[in-house]
Amino acid sequence: MQVIIIGGGPAGMLAAISSARNGNKVTILEKMDMLGKKILVTGKGRCNITSSLPIDDFIKNIPGNGMFMYSSFSNFDNQDILNILKNEGVETKIERGNRIFPVSDKADDVRKALIRVVKKLGVNIILNAKVKEILMKEEEDFILKEKEQKDISLKKECDEVKNKKMDGDNNTKNNIIDKIGKKVYGVRAIINGKEETILADKVILATGGKSYPGTGSTGDGYELAQNVGHSITKIRPSLVPLTVKDNISLKLCQKMQGLSLRNVSIKFIDTNNNKVVYEDFGEMLFTHFGVSGPVILSASAHLLRYKNIDELLKAGKIILSIDLKPALSKEKLDERVLRDFKEEKNKEFKNSLDKLLPKKMIDVVIQLSEINPEKRVNEITKSERENLVKVLKGLEIEISGFRPIEEAIITSGGINIKEINPKTMESKLVHGLFFAGEIIDVDAYTGGFNLQIAYSTGYTAGLDN
Repeated sequence: MQVIIIGGGPAGMLAAISSARNGNKVTILEKMDMLGKKILVTGKGRCNITSSLPIDDFIKNIPGNGMFMYSSFSNFDNQDILNILKNEGVETKIERGNRIFPVSDKADDVRKALIRVVKKLGVNIILNAKVKEILMKEEEDFILKEKEQKDISLKKECDEVKNKKMDGDNNTKNNIIDKIGKKVYGVRAIINGKEETILADKVILATGGKSYPGTGSTGDGYELAQNVGHSITKIRPSLVPLTVKDNISLKLCQKMQGLSLRNVSIKFIDTNNNKVVYEDFGEMLFTHFGVSGPVILSASAHLLRYKNIDELLKAGKIILSIDLKPALSKEKLDERVLRDFKEEKNKEFKNSLDKLLPKKMIDVVIQLSEINPEKRVNEITKSERENLVKVLKGLEIEISGFRPIEEAIITSGGINIKEINPKTMESKLVHGLFFAGEIIDVDAYTGGFNLQIAYSTGYTAGLDN
């Protein structure tokens, strides 16, 4: 069988591996000048390969359409990708948050390992190939049957069925699904400036989403899918930094620009009904436009699915509350502050917080506490101290929106999963067309889950079903 894979990222390469292992003649068409370019930017250049969590926990980390992934994860899981890499000499390690990285901390080691496997299997790799069209033909007839019968033509089958009086044969009815429609037969592509038509029995679309366009993810796969009849759910940035209101919140973030906080607890609150929309614990970062870091990126994946989120953000109804001392209750924190104040009793308030806070945060906390910075510590009242504790346990930032999709780690939205068979990744609309990776409307939190989605859907799409 001739198989064309459009896109040479992690999903495309795994599709090539599984398909070539089954003896198919496989060609990867990649529009960039190398395979797996996006791998180089994952994990801040270190490649967060996958997660060490049990595969059932992966579903919990996919806020949208996680159930769709069960079959793909069953076909190819986190241990499977690690085995492939190990066989190619890439040793791995587990870090905080169950994240798995190469021991070398080099994303390129992962990329090159996958390329070696692809080449060993004899896959034909064509770079600088821009696919313009997926070619289809109207099928006079085709049928989808049980595996052992799947290649029988509808005409032949119908002749046989007539003789068996199919109307009274329930078993035959249950085993046969006949369908009149379209089938792929190849692609039209521009290769090194020349237009070519490449024939194929199977086409796998693995072009990625719209995040990191510099790596080739420019969203052109959506147009290819739409042109053959597929619908695209709303495209939005996910795992993306958040902007804050251009008011005191922005000024506070800019004062703390570059400050990274570890081991903080965050809550996003819908002040319209005082509902906690999302909460997490971990690391975050202040920027010139707002907030970023792992917990913020994961929060963005959840927030974009919250009802009426755009209207709430516009109205200033989404508040980020940061607990700077989550290990301490308010009472215990008050005791800690009181001890510090006793040790610094003759100092001015502005000079007494070095043990409690990072330097960049001191002025901000002083401002929010509304305590005179020149006031001596021994003159601070109980109510003032309580207000300070309140700020430390709930520093509030008013969120205004998401950064552009070009800055996102992953794309939310894509090929409507209702139009894809989850067991095979085949289109329900076009026979012989399959999908893999970020182009599908499935995305997850940070932690290696999105790359595993790419591997698993790619491997599944490449199987002979």
